[in-house]
Amino acid sequence: MNELISSDARQIEIVTERFVLRPLRASDAGLIAHYTADRRVAEGTRSIPHPLPPGASEAYVRRAMSDERDEDVWAIDGSANKLAEVLGVVSLTRIDKEQSELGFWIGAGFWNTGFATEAVSALVEANPHGSRTLFAEAFQDNPGSARVLTNCGFEYLGDAESWSVAREARVPTWTYLRKMA
Repeated sequence: MNELISSDARQIEIVTERFVLRPLRASDAGLIAHYTADRRVAEGTRSIPHPLPPGASEAYVRRAMSDERDEDVWAIDGSANKLAEVLGVVSLTRIDKEQSELGFWIGAGFWNTGFATEAVSALVEANPHGSRTLFAEAFQDNPGSARVLTNCGFEYLGDAESWSVAREARVPTWTYLRKMA
């Protein structure tokens, strides 16, 4: 079972076996820039541009730390277990008072380690937004992300498309739903 720690009134920390999900801090910008400069990571997301413009990761961290943010972002921090301070991120964006959208990415050097599944599972279990429904999507050319979602109890809803900033194109997606108890 994951341990929940209240870091402040806005966003909790979630302790798992191998890492802590914690709110972003200014010092995370460098590792975030390093990982997201990899075209493969950027092209696996809707919103990360490639090449990454100067200052983009710092702006992302500032938005994530803002009291007016529309997305809660957690660093996947493995430093307590002699891993990197940031392995990737997982996020929740509130759609309405009972629904949120989950997103995640992992640095390419940590792919196929189970970190994404562990992070998504911990965030779903904690359900910090108190959502009744979680949504998520995966690009159809990224079956690994789809496996993470299905391994965490998300059910396939259907096909759609989303714009990818890095690809400068609409990309076919699989859409998923997770009903919470």
